[in-house]
Amino acid sequence: MMLSILIPTRNEDILDRTLQDLLENIQGDTEILVVLDGWIPDPPLSHADDRITIIYNPISKGQRAATNQAAKLAKGKYVMKIDGHCAFDKGFDVKMLDAFKITGDNVTMLPALRNLHAYDWVCDNGHRRYQGKVGVCPLCGAKEHQDMVWLAKPHLRFTFTFDKTMHFQYDGSQAKKPESLAQGMLRETMSIQGSCFMLTRVKYFELDICSENFHSWGQQGVEVACKTWLSGGRVISNLNTWYAHMFRTNNFGGFPYPNPESLVDENRELSRELFQRNKWPQAIHSFQWLLDRFKPNPYWDSEPTKGAIFYTPNDLDEKIAKPIREQILKATKEKNIPVVSSSLKKMDFGVKNIRFPSLKKGYLTMFKQILGALENSTSDVIFFLEHDVWYSPSHFDFMPEDKNIFYFNNNVWKVDLNTGKSVKVDKCEQLSGMCVYRETALQWVREKYKEIETNGFDRHFEPQQILRGGWESKQPNIDIRHSGNLTPTRWSPDEFRNKDNAKGWIEVENELPEWGDIKPILNLMR
Repeated sequence: MMLSILIPTRNEDILDRTLQDLLENIQGDTEILVVLDGWIPDPPLSHADDRITIIYNPISKGQRAATNQAAKLAKGKYVMKIDGHCAFDKGFDVKMLDAFKITGDNVTMLPALRNLHAYDWVCDNGHRRYQGKVGVCPLCGAKEHQDMVWLAKPHLRFTFTFDKTMHFQYDGSQAKKPESLAQGMLRETMSIQGSCFMLTRVKYFELDICSENFHSWGQQGVEVACKTWLSGGRVISNLNTWYAHMFRTNNFGGFPYPNPESLVDENRELSRELFQRNKWPQAIHSFQWLLDRFKPNPYWDSEPTKGAIFYTPNDLDEKIAKPIREQILKATKEKNIPVVSSSLKKMDFGVKNIRFPSLKKGYLTMFKQILGALENSTSDVIFFLEHDVWYSPSHFDFMPEDKNIFYFNNNVWKVDLNTGKSVKVDKCEQLSGMCVYRETALQWVREKYKEIETNGFDRHFEPQQILRGGWESKQPNIDIRHSGNLTPTRWSPDEFRNKDNAKGWIEVENELPEWGDIKPILNLMR
């Protein structure tokens, strides 16, 4: 037996579909060990196969303990821990084993990561709603049923890091470094996303890779990566294959395993104690060695300060504008982010208000306002905020990886204020969701202002021919579409001239991931 797949599970609504996917896609000498940790699937699992072993715990042991329980029964030379809500590439097991022949066994390896669109809710009248919490159709009140989509989205992630608090971070900048590009299809990564990783069974136990000294959930990827790197091994992303993970949110009715933030924080503190403070006894490298190897700036040098600028022509109906401003103040206060506002009329908003009472609304005026706000901010990193976007507090958790790149939050839903109709695409590079270092923004805005002054407006609000990056906040921003929007809204993929801009089209009404029912938000502005 070469590979044992370990699946700790609790209250997994698509475990049966995950097992079907595994059976369809494994091509090697591979077994699957499933731990039903304090639960029994209803309906029962339907895939009886000699390659599957079911382990039942009447009382839940916790995710780490359940994984260790499966590892002790594993027969394979290698073990791969996965979550119970994943899909896989054809022959992923053989492709991973082939890669170990190249890297050697002193490695923890993961396939490249995709996002899994597992299912939709469809009501008896045919209305379709993106995966989330079960309920009745928000459009007609009819009963809903689960319709499996099982689509692995194309975007690949394969380099990851963590910040000073040991909080996991996606880090696309690693992949662009010359030393990473030179590694070809087997790329080193500082950290991992803990839903899938593979190593030898001997190393698994030698490094206590899934320590029960941690609470059941949280810090899995950081723990695995630090123990591998600091013990003299390497962490590798295998771009020859992939897996897709369904990212669960509270909109699903909670996580399979309980994950109170207080216990996650305790796990992070244990990581800091063991790894940052060099107290893990099996380390042959210092933690500084790991930082020197990956140079995860700006997370580890002097921490950049965050701020925001808010610009408005003061012509938006106060029924919309006032709740938006209140939400911005609430969200930024939570994150200790000062806001500099720029307006055509005097406003008591933010730590400082810059106003241009003699100017009339227009494109040149808009960039004059942005320039004034930037020049009066003292923060290193700036979030651009507009008067008709409902910003999530999680929007402000982002920190740019590169001082020369303009980043855009792509987790944005355009929502019709009157009907609640909501649409989202994979890529939404809007000025209202931009985050960039202040000095980089200043240079661009000054050039943009001169360009408009000389040649007129070119219809592009966002930087063109400039390095761009993206992120997705945990909770989406809500772009309120109303009668006075500066730009038109496209409510159908057919309205896009460039069809690439409609990729990933999702359409729902009145309920969004992480927000749930948004009618109370919309009612504030109606």
